[in-house]
Amino acid sequence: MKNKKKKLSMVVFSGDMDKLMAAFIIATGAAASDMEVTMFFTFWGLRALKKKKRTGKSFLGKMMGFLERGDISEAAPSKYSFGGLGRRIFNRMMKSKKATSLPQLRDMALEMGVSLYGCQMSMQVLEISREDMINEVNSCVGVGFFIEKAQESDVTLFV
Repeated sequence: MKNKKKKLSMVVFSGDMDKLMAAFIIATGAAASDMEVTMFFTFWGLRALKKKKRTGKSFLGKMMGFLERGDISEAAPSKYSFGGLGRRIFNRMMKSKKATSLPQLRDMALEMGVSLYGCQMSMQVLEISREDMINEVNSCVGVGFFIEKAQESDVTLFV
């Protein structure tokens, strides 16, 4: 009898650079260990799936789109943001150490077969459409979908 493939499910709630990096490092590590990986991005975590464009239709939605503008490359560290300077400093430090960048980590995860899902409810609240997301997103789903995946998983994480 063949061994059943182990599974990892992860909720990604934060859009902070360091937390997104941790999420993608864990996801790629699990995928490299031959695990089936599902990542469910909700609220601020949706930054990791967005294209580089503003979002929102209503006044409040456009305001939120302005405040949360940018794609994964615009993610700021959770500490020492300094109005965007922290991101530049952190990226320079990573580059000098030949560390993989956040966009590269996401691409690596996709190449390794990690499944990326956007939270439908969060997208509705924040007025982010499917067209605002990168093409590689598997689907935009409800929390029930993630709960099913989590129930089938050997490991479930919240980042």
